[in-house]
Amino acid sequence: MPEASPRGTYMVISEALRKGIEEGEIVDDLPSEADLVRTHGVARNTIRRALKTLEAEGVLESAPGVGWRVSRGGDRRPLVDRMIAVIDEDSLVIGDTYPSEAKLCERFGVSRTAVRRGLAQMEGTGLLATVHGKGRTVRALPTSSGRP
Repeated sequence: MPEASPRGTYMVISEALRKGIEEGEIVDDLPSEADLVRTHGVARNTIRRALKTLEAEGVLESAPGVGWRVSRGGDRRPLVDRMIAVIDEDSLVIGDTYPSEAKLCERFGVSRTAVRRGLAQMEGTGLLATVHGKGRTVRALPTSSGRP
């Protein structure tokens, strides 16, 4: 990587890996961490952080003794896209309470950190608002692209 990204180098790498998976370039096993270090020109810790991000979102799974592989089950969309879809799936309207962090962790089988990152993105795009003492509420409905 020639220069650091404002989003964090690990996020740029995780997005590149996600794109490779979505486009069918990466089907089963990922290259080794050492190969990813060489390919992206970053430290091993940066690669591990990118891989852990995708693991938390359910895109990758660690296979002991083998390395990293594409998760076999479920929805491979980015977590934030699945979280946005909750608005439609649960028939939420503007002003309705959005599910809690704990319920989202359980629903998607991901860490609280991953859920908080998705919630922050949703708040940043104007889909959700935080109401002190009441949690998060739906502020806008997603369009067909998933964004307001």
